[in-house]
Amino acid sequence: MTDQTQLSRPEPTRPSGSTHGAGPQSENRREKRRTEPGARGRTTIADGVVAKIAGLAARSVPGVQAMGGGFTRGMGTVRERVPGAGGRSVTGGVKVEVGEVQTAIDLSIIVEYGFPIVELASDVRTEVIAAIERMTGLEVVEVNITVTDVKLPDEEEEEEEQVPERRVE
Repeated sequence: MTDQTQLSRPEPTRPSGSTHGAGPQSENRREKRRTEPGARGRTTIADGVVAKIAGLAARSVPGVQAMGGGFTRGMGTVRERVPGAGGRSVTGGVKVEVGEVQTAIDLSIIVEYGFPIVELASDVRTEVIAAIERMTGLEVVEVNITVTDVKLPDEEEEEEEQVPERRVE
């Protein structure tokens, strides 16, 4: 009598007379190769991908008003106004170093007035780490955060007043 499970699973073909790979140790090696994530190719994650994930995750935390310093924000504003330039950049204020299995992130953020900066930075760090590790599988070794400014409630009105109006005559 023959075991049905052996009949339903095709055996790999081997050249006649070959004993290479026969036996229980060979089965264990084949099974191990099937379960290893990198056994059938290599996945490379670009720096820009990690930067976008970090930027979006940081911006999702309440109290983060914007990303980047003065120059970065100024260039972002120019880019937003130029037709076809791609609109708002989600990577402004984000620098990353990506290795094969680890990454490090530097963020520059602008905080809304009234939010406790130390707690906000901790929340941003937690959110960024969770998003990157979940989406990429990379280990985040550090997230350095620089608070470059505090957005005051009345600053928005002042900025709008400084933008010259276009007059049509």
